Amino acid sequence: ISPVLIPALVLVGVLYDFFNSELPPGIDQPLKLRFFHSLMITAMIMGKVLQKFRICNDLTVLRVALDGIPPWRDSKLLIKDLKVDEVPLRIYQPKCPPTSKRRGILYFHGGAGTFGSIRAFERVCRYVAKKCNSVVVSVGYRLAPEHPYPGQYFDCLSATLYFLRNLEEYHVDPALIIISGDSCGANFATVICQILLNNQDLPKVRAQVLFYPGLQGLDFQLPSYQQNARVPMLFRKLVLYFCFRYLNKEPTVLEDVLQNCHVPESMRHKYKKWVSADLIPDEFKIRGYVPPKPTSYKPEVHEAVKEILALTFSPLLAEDSIICQLPEAYIVTCEFDVLRDDGLLYKKRLEDNGVQVTWYHSDSGFHGILAFFGYGIFSFLSGKKIVDSMVNYINSL
Repeated sequence: ISPVLIPALVLVGVLYDFFNSELPPGIDQPLKLRFFHSLMITAMIMGKVLQKFRICNDLTVLRVALDGIPPWRDSKLLIKDLKVDEVPLRIYQPKCPPTSKRRGILYFHGGAGTFGSIRAFERVCRYVAKKCNSVVVSVGYRLAPEHPYPGQYFDCLSATLYFLRNLEEYHVDPALIIISGDSCGANFATVICQILLNNQDLPKVRAQVLFYPGLQGLDFQLPSYQQNARVPMLFRKLVLYFCFRYLNKEPTVLEDVLQNCHVPESMRHKYKKWVSADLIPDEFKIRGYVPPKPTSYKPEVHEAVKEILALTFSPLLAEDSIICQLPEAYIVTCEFDVLRDDGLLYKKRLEDNGVQVTWYHSDSGFHGILAFFGYGIFSFLSGKKIVDSMVNYINSL
């Protein structure tokens, strides 16, 4: 491979970002965001090139680039790694002797089910363990496509069941269990909370903590998908691209899915009461939302991606009889995030079913902002505010 390849790919990444990204007024530290987005695009392009040379999988470079930098040892925490049913866990416990039983927090990281790691969110988990005087379990579920969908849900469930059955060992209060995650990890957390409703023998979950969750594959024309279609770090097309990679399918019908051609008319009608731009508050539509023109259903497109309409992929579509039983929620949405409206719709569904919701909206935040938490000058102020707000919420339970 030519030594000029890497500089050339970096240049391509920078140019791609410059000509394709939109950085709306009010977004947090736009130049820094543009820099990181260029690096991510470069990693994705490099992965494609190396795959052509049969050197590695196209996701390998992206996984390495987003794996984070290991922090220094922390004298205030006891950190233990173990495996449960082949699923890696990292458990963070405050070293100071507990005066009473602690909260237990499960954390599922983001990354579209195809990248991300325990290490990438090490700083978030350490911070929460110390600030909340809690036991935090970070789950390294195995990634797709090597570990096929829906294996990620089974991994998260295995980790959750292990923790719930061993609370005494970690001196955790069974009445203070919190299940949390960001992005697709928030999706996993939502699904696990729904699954656990069927198991009466385990401690009841106290709260679900969800950072910019992706919760439905029904409508990719919601206001936030339109407004933030080209806002880093997650373009609208990239959402679908990673969905296809997650399901290990070729993105041949990506454009049709973006136009919602994969949804049968009967399903659109059934779920319009839960997933619709009409349910989004008007204050979130003022930034250039245009109601989309109706599109025709294409059965072949539905057949190609029907998994994204299943309840595991789209827990927002669960029946009211399930939603009304769920634990109270803390939901974070970011203004400059394609998934913003998923969080807003879930907030409304929970509240309509009598479930208490604490909502934090970051006016300057963007998707994936937590991945930069704890890196000093490379962090974003909005991310610190999000984490501190979550800490305050957990400490109030």
